[in-house]
Amino acid sequence: MTVRIDRIVTSGVFSLDGQDFAVDNNVWLIGNDREVLVIDAAHDAEAILEAVGSRTVKAIVSTHGHNDHVNAAPDVARATGAPVLLHRDDLMLWQMTHPNRPPDEELTDGDVLSVAGSELRVLHTPGHSPGGVCLYAADLATVFSGDTLFKGGPGATGRSYSDLRTLLASIRRQLLTLPRQTVVRTGHGDNTRIDAEAADELARRGS
Repeated sequence: MTVRIDRIVTSGVFSLDGQDFAVDNNVWLIGNDREVLVIDAAHDAEAILEAVGSRTVKAIVSTHGHNDHVNAAPDVARATGAPVLLHRDDLMLWQMTHPNRPPDEELTDGDVLSVAGSELRVLHTPGHSPGGVCLYAADLATVFSGDTLFKGGPGATGRSYSDLRTLLASIRRQLLTLPRQTVVRTGHGDNTRIDAEAADELARRGS
């Protein structure tokens, strides 16, 4: 069966450093009619479970630990029996939202997650948060970037546990080296492509 990528947009609040922001999040589902991988279970477990349907959830992958990317993860895990995966460097962020429910498994740079015959390679991309990751599916010509890279530039920094220089280094090392036609499916907003963001990066550097 053909692998497909579905997007659900859920709405809620991002909270950090005593501030709250209304946000719309992209929740990505990768799989076929039998099984699926959920990326960033945000805000609305019921909507995510409806999109999953009767399929087996292989895992719930969190690209990072900010509350707006993980707040529905335990409920989706409870309903499906799937493990929640997170890079250990973001555990302190996860615990702000779920102090009594740890993730089930750790993500590490270079890990490979399989679903419906497709493989997604974990790319550690710290900067937006220490444990931020992206997921690269070469056969789908796609990278799921979380809040690392957006259409027009890098994710936000300036809040606790974030650092712009680190983020830019991650983008240059892990993402701009991918094939230029790779579609970037982001944590918020519209898709972009590596070639478009590489061009923007060259412009910022004056090349």
